[in-house]
Amino acid sequence: MKNIKIALFDAKEYDRESFENTNRQFGFQIDYFASHFTENTAVLADGHDAVCLFVNDYLSADLVAKLKSYPVPLVALRSAGYNNVDLKATYRNIHVVRVPAYSPHAIAEHTVGLILSLNRKIHRAYYRTRDNNFTISGFKGFDMYEKTAGVIGTGKIGKVLIRILKGFGMHIVAYDPFPDKAFAEETQMSYVDLPTLYEHSDIISLNCPLTKETYHMIDTDSISRMKTAVMIINTGRGHLIDTQALIDGLKAGRIGSAGLDVYEEESKYFFEDFSNQVIGDDVLARLLSFNNVLITSHQGFFTEEALRTIAQTTLQNIDDFFAGRPLINEICYNCDGPECVRLKNGRCF
Repeated sequence: MKNIKIALFDAKEYDRESFENTNRQFGFQIDYFASHFTENTAVLADGHDAVCLFVNDYLSADLVAKLKSYPVPLVALRSAGYNNVDLKATYRNIHVVRVPAYSPHAIAEHTVGLILSLNRKIHRAYYRTRDNNFTISGFKGFDMYEKTAGVIGTGKIGKVLIRILKGFGMHIVAYDPFPDKAFAEETQMSYVDLPTLYEHSDIISLNCPLTKETYHMIDTDSISRMKTAVMIINTGRGHLIDTQALIDGLKAGRIGSAGLDVYEEESKYFFEDFSNQVIGDDVLARLLSFNNVLITSHQGFFTEEALRTIAQTTLQNIDDFFAGRPLINEICYNCDGPECVRLKNGRCF
């Protein structure tokens, strides 16, 4: 096999460290570019065999055409989600692979961290005590024991989260279009429909993918069905929540608190430093003004173990492609990875 050259975009120091450590077993030539993959930077991919992109790099139809002209036959996403890819444009033009799972524990544990911080006002207490103010007024929380958590999505992340919350002695209700009845029986949780979940949950956690069906699933109507002062946690995808509806719910007191690791327009800000600038996004600025909203910048995945898995799976995907092995993590317009019957016998086309 020839020496494979990879152009890795949106490269941070931690990406370089994890990929360099993992690449010792593959021996690829990796060129790291700090910039996002855009119309202006796509030319940097010329002369490479593969392009590696992250969640805020958008692969549009125009960029697919540019890659094909160089030619670059493979795009390796170092993420699970692929709503940033025009799959219709990539179909029969370029191969796209992804990392379907890296650490469900990382994201589930971060979800619980958001819950505990919001409930016990830990994020606010941190700043108060640093100002030598040791009062506790306004910090009253609630026992999670025997409260009800509603988990939307019981994939790998949702299952880990449910096991953790069961450890607090919480009642669990969940929604998933493909319920795992054996898991429900094992963990003594119940699958319910969404209206029932909204009505009975003290805490609601979104752990589902972004699809046409889940886009803005949290909106004015669904919020009106929820318990007053419900806590909403989103470590899934930003577009699961209609952000303006969330703000209206917070202002009206319908929503007691919100923990967000993702945001609808996060690509403009997350993973970058704007500490010396004014935030131009009025919606994000309004969210940041609430003392009962805790925002983290898509860091739920950010653990040593997850970074190692991302690098390993990404480079293995690339190695499999150029070695002619089946691409178990390939996605395209008409399929989704291992569910595609054509992939059982090799490449998608």
